[in-house]
Amino acid sequence: MLMRKTAAALLLSLPLALATPARAQAPVQYELSFANAVHHEARVTVTFRDVPAGPLQVRMARSSPGRYALHEFAKNVYDVTATDSRGRTLSVVKPDPYGWTVAGHDGTVTFTYTLFGDRTDGTYAGIDGRHAHLNMPATLAYAPELAARPAQVKFGLLPDWTVASQLQPDAAGATWLAPNLQYLMDSPTSLGQQQVRTWQEGGRTIELKVLHEGTPAELDAYAEQTKKIVKEAAAIFGGLPTYDFGRYTFVANYLPQTSSDGMEHRNSTSLTSRRPLRGPGALDNLGTVSHEFFHSWNVERLRPQDLEPFDFQRANMSSNLWFAEGFTQYFGELLLRRAGVYTDAEYCKEALSGLVGAMLLSPGAARYSPVYMSQQAPFVDAAAAIDPNNRANTYLSYYYIGGANALALDLELRARFKTDLDTYMRTLWQQFGQQQNYAPARPYTLPDLQRVLGEVARDTAFAGQFFRQHITGHQRPDYGKLLAPAGLLVRPAHAGRASLGSRLSFNPADSTATLGTTTVGSPLYLAGLDREDVLLRLDGQRPVSNADLQERLSAHQPGDVVALEMRTRTGVRTIPVTLVEDPALEVVTYEDAQRPVSKAQQKFRAAWLGSKAR
Repeated sequence: MLMRKTAAALLLSLPLALATPARAQAPVQYELSFANAVHHEARVTVTFRDVPAGPLQVRMARSSPGRYALHEFAKNVYDVTATDSRGRTLSVVKPDPYGWTVAGHDGTVTFTYTLFGDRTDGTYAGIDGRHAHLNMPATLAYAPELAARPAQVKFGLLPDWTVASQLQPDAAGATWLAPNLQYLMDSPTSLGQQQVRTWQEGGRTIELKVLHEGTPAELDAYAEQTKKIVKEAAAIFGGLPTYDFGRYTFVANYLPQTSSDGMEHRNSTSLTSRRPLRGPGALDNLGTVSHEFFHSWNVERLRPQDLEPFDFQRANMSSNLWFAEGFTQYFGELLLRRAGVYTDAEYCKEALSGLVGAMLLSPGAARYSPVYMSQQAPFVDAAAAIDPNNRANTYLSYYYIGGANALALDLELRARFKTDLDTYMRTLWQQFGQQQNYAPARPYTLPDLQRVLGEVARDTAFAGQFFRQHITGHQRPDYGKLLAPAGLLVRPAHAGRASLGSRLSFNPADSTATLGTTTVGSPLYLAGLDREDVLLRLDGQRPVSNADLQERLSAHQPGDVVALEMRTRTGVRTIPVTLVEDPALEVVTYEDAQRPVSKAQQKFRAAWLGSKAR
């Protein structure tokens, strides 16, 4: 990642060893202490030396790498003070909500503040008496004009705490180093009683540093599954990336107070979940491991040009998240199958059914392209708003619309062009991802993605058509036709079941059900009903529970007309509604559908879903 293209930014494109002007200046020094961790506070001191004459602008980030909305991290900073080299108090003024202007310094500014943080995930800071999980943009103030300088961080560790971070420790392990601000901000750090598993893969060190309440045996089993995922990912690209310091760190926090999240970084990933490393929770956690590790190629090094340089002071919009996140979504699940975590049937249920169903049933996918969905990220990527929206009818996540198009493209390349999406990703990696100097040397554009597809398929007309129809356009693939060569079937998940075609929230206090936003074309939408309308009676009777409501619907057939007594914004009225078949779809193997499977289908499926690391 690069910063703004100023003279200072030119230094960021150089290897650290060549950036002598920045190294000749004093590094920015951070010290963090946690005396009041039980109340979710850290005390942070930043020392800026060799500061140019004039007021120093100090900022908190407004956005964070891997997130695309604004998060306004300054809201959790208070008790701000600043002194010079002799300890004299300096003037601190807030010119806007996001930073401070420090005047009257003598070339040194020691800037100190209290940080409150009680959300443990990939975006914010979570601090308590047991741990501190720190996303750096939410934690560290910075001076934009000193962004090219190296940074040094000292953590005031509580008893038994150790550090998990992609930052580089010094020889004594007391100070953690970053070559510049961009790298520092991209380096999540977890402090606590880490349990560590380390191994070598392809000449690289892989670290799994975990906070959890389970047993060592559970962590051992989890590490073994992670090793398989790492191998399968490396097999796609022909090896692991050259990590900046020779190692990759899974910074994992699986304590009960965490929020489920995963956030990619250049040489690490932040993994947070309250689910344990046993039972169904372990599988869910492994899905995040797989997705985020694939990001160490796709989006961290194989990076869209419209995210370079990343700007910490605004929302960052990209037209390419359908590829950066959506293709990663597809491969993350595929890696679980190739690693043996899923069976074929489980892969169909846990991955393919969701992608295909979302793509074929979403009104948004029929309306807008993956490029458009990518551009919506600043409004949907953990963005906060209090006003209602109509996204149920206008939006499908770039994770799903991108992943569903990745699935379609992979199957079409295999069936028609005797190549595959693995080869496409590997070719893009060779052209745009391998060359790095703490940041991508050659970020890609949308035309680049189309051009390389034409090269891999050896058919530029196909590549142009695919992008026009499915990437800049919104034509939906024929998944029944595409999945058939693998012996997989798309079918209704609940054939013959009558449905209102919309979700309702049951209210047990008064035996009513409240509607959410109704989707275009659904029975309730066509009947003129919408969000916050309340179902009072179906066929003259109040529903006692959700199960009771479904039982009443099951007495009907698709096509039946039922009378709904509704309380709407215009009053109480009875409305006739025509039921439809439950629209949910599923993907199943021919075996589960009791259909014969040919040898050609078995071969196709094995070539697609089988291990590539063996």
